[in-house]
Amino acid sequence: MQLNHEIPDFAYAFRAAGGRSVVIEDRELVRTRELSQSFILTPQTLVQDWAVNGGARALTPDDLAPVLALEPELVILGTGETQQFPSAAVMGACLTRGIGLEVMANAAAARTFNLLASEGRKVAAAILLVG
Repeated sequence: MQLNHEIPDFAYAFRAAGGRSVVIEDRELVRTRELSQSFILTPQTLVQDWAVNGGARALTPDDLAPVLALEPELVILGTGETQQFPSAAVMGACLTRGIGLEVMANAAAARTFNLLASEGRKVAAAILLVG
């Protein structure tokens, strides 16, 4: 059986994820970087230092503005070591725009993001990191 190594057509992927830090692979610069502050990631964009205060329960609809500006079809909200749901207002900020919102722990969010990005989906990961 012949195997072909496919190089993905997206710039960013997760290599490791936890509640306090995440390792991102930057395929354009051919290196990895460790992030320890909340951030937003799409297959082609990295928004570092996403200015949010607290965990998922403290999120406001305004906190999602940088994520929604990227016009994803689906937002994966990584909430740290464990899954924590945001307020109904935050969930509604996505749903009223026809954007799906999935909430999961960071490790699950990273795996899901990588899978959806590899399928060519318009996905954004909003990852909360508590230091």
